[in-house]
Amino acid sequence: MKTKTKSKIFVLDTNIILHDYQSVKQFKDNDIVIPIAVIEELDKFKKGDETINFNTRAFMREINTLVESHKMGPRGVPLGPKMGYIKIEPNHPFSDEWQTLFRDDTQDHRILATAMWVRDNNPDRFVALVTKDINLRLKAKAAGMEAQDYLTDRVDNEVMDALEKEVIEMEASSEALQRLCYGQDNSIPWLEVSSKEPRPNQLYKFNYGGVTVCARYDAQREMIVLVRTQQAYGIRPRNDEQKFAMDACLNPDIPLVSLTGGAGTGKTLIALASALEQEDEYDQILLTRPTVVLGGQDIGFLPGDQKSKMSPYVQPLLDNLEVIKHCFKPGSKQAQRLENLLKEEKLLISPLAYIRGRSLGKVYFIVDEAQNLTPHEMKTIITRAGEGTKMVFTGDVFQIDQPYLDQWSNGLTHLGEKMKGQFLFQHVFLRKGERSMLSEIASKLL
Repeated sequence: MKTKTKSKIFVLDTNIILHDYQSVKQFKDNDIVIPIAVIEELDKFKKGDETINFNTRAFMREINTLVESHKMGPRGVPLGPKMGYIKIEPNHPFSDEWQTLFRDDTQDHRILATAMWVRDNNPDRFVALVTKDINLRLKAKAAGMEAQDYLTDRVDNEVMDALEKEVIEMEASSEALQRLCYGQDNSIPWLEVSSKEPRPNQLYKFNYGGVTVCARYDAQREMIVLVRTQQAYGIRPRNDEQKFAMDACLNPDIPLVSLTGGAGTGKTLIALASALEQEDEYDQILLTRPTVVLGGQDIGFLPGDQKSKMSPYVQPLLDNLEVIKHCFKPGSKQAQRLENLLKEEKLLISPLAYIRGRSLGKVYFIVDEAQNLTPHEMKTIITRAGEGTKMVFTGDVFQIDQPYLDQWSNGLTHLGEKMKGQFLFQHVFLRKGERSMLSEIASKLL
């Protein structure tokens, strides 16, 4: 007779709940332990309008509902059908063996000590501390405690590789490419280049007489269509990936776009120029970025008025606007139009914290540095999109400023992995830096 394996116990750190308030439901039929030290830390995040404040309140409401509707047993209270239990565990000190090693009385040490106590008092079950804090994981492993990262919204390396290989380079018959480049509607049936139907918005590069021909699969027409070199508000693509990016940003049939790549690849510049080119089609152009402040504090604690607080965060966005301005002579119709758009706030540049809660209808919405968003924040932003809204997210998944996000778990990577294959979504990875030769070499070698 096969013996049933006992369920596991996972002790959660505070940052797991701040990252995903529904994390307690992601462990199947295993048990969850929340140290009192975590509850004490969460108490500091109850007030505020940031995502971590929302997550704190949502988690506490859910725990309160569970406790009120079930009697607390030795394992805690059940999380739901076919799920494990959740228990709030009082703080426990380190054993004598470890007290000299962990002398400082910190919340991290209290959480680790409680996790080790849970392990020692459940010798017949697997117990692990789950935290996004790398330092705490290292401390736990030094003490012989199993420690893991939160893996639910973490993509694997194969997905990361696929996101960087969006473009298929292949051969096609000269007759087919002739029709693609010079035919009446610049398109060919997908069967002429593939044995199975491509996924929506699959990108292609074909070699035609020593020249690269760029194309995209239009799933609604079931045709592979030519991607032309377009110009947007004085900005012209300098390489094939920028050509794909501008095509996606200018295409009204693709309302959700993600552009990834290193510094100087033109992600934000292309998105902004494309928005300005189509400003008559939208009620407003919003350009924003997450505010990442030391210590996770809200920007409200910074000195000065709103403009002073915002200046460090929006300056890189203003720099891109200056690049576009320099494409035109001072006093020209286009330069004057840019000034009027800013004065009328039809073009609004602002930190993301000042845009949260808005309804986004018929807006061209650009989020720069989107790699600093959590998957939950990404979902919250996109679900605010109303009719006629287009959203473009730009960022470099290898340049993350949030302490508990990495290239596998950030919102931008999560977006590319989850939305891949949707006809309304396009992802473009920009490889080549175009800021300057010095910038390109530094990006590769340093």
